[in-house]
Amino acid sequence: MYKILFSLLLSAFLQAEVYDGVAIVVKDKAITLLDIKNEMKNAHIDAKKAADILIRQKLEKIEIEDRKITVSSSEVYDDIKKMASRNNMNISDFYDAVRDSNGLSSTELKEKIKQKLLTQKLYQAIAYSSLSAPSQEAIQEYYELHKDNYEHPASFTVIIYDSKDRTALQTKVDNPMFYSPDIQTNEQVLPYSKISPELAQLLEKTPVSSFTKVIPNGKGGFMSFYVKEVASIKEGGVDSVRTQIINSIMAEQREEVLSNYFARLKNNADINVIREVK
Repeated sequence: MYKILFSLLLSAFLQAEVYDGVAIVVKDKAITLLDIKNEMKNAHIDAKKAADILIRQKLEKIEIEDRKITVSSSEVYDDIKKMASRNNMNISDFYDAVRDSNGLSSTELKEKIKQKLLTQKLYQAIAYSSLSAPSQEAIQEYYELHKDNYEHPASFTVIIYDSKDRTALQTKVDNPMFYSPDIQTNEQVLPYSKISPELAQLLEKTPVSSFTKVIPNGKGGFMSFYVKEVASIKEGGVDSVRTQIINSIMAEQREEVLSNYFARLKNNADINVIREVK
């Protein structure tokens, strides 16, 4: 009798240990209470939305494993090289910029890029055969409905502050009256259509008569842009943004296909909700 009771107690104890902190199990993959709380904090969403996002991520991981989708180290490196090139940086400077801005080491960055590429391959495998190019009428209609999204400055008049001494440059940004012979300046007019999307986004977010944050200059040094003037906003018409519109429509089509696919997958999957998070 005592042996049976002890065995039951031990089994219950071990079961509690296994599920301690686990909120949801998707097949054999656990989602913990901490996972959900971190997602809530990072995305500023409630517990249900956080749980839904994490369940979707687990389902994607299972699909990637089941479909035997892989990403090589060379594919990861090529993607990093492209991102560095778009930002006019070499690989080393790009790693430094990511570490300074996001706190990610090169190893952590590579892992994130690998996961991104795995997900892209999965999405392509699921949605590719279901997508079709939009018609001219669909493109025009989309443009009319989202016209504000395709308005942008014609150009930016900036003073580029450049230095190998990051500390001196940051001091200049914080105190415009500061002078250092180690900082060079160069005034330029940057047409919107001639700069990278990342730089355009940075400049658009920077108020006139303000500095951007200090960023690597791709030559082993650092730079900051002082925004003097932003040329008037212009509308280029549907033809000037046709490619962007097509990409947007295709992205929405793909997301609809993927949402439906993973909704079906979720309904049929072995998902065990152990405890609710509120």
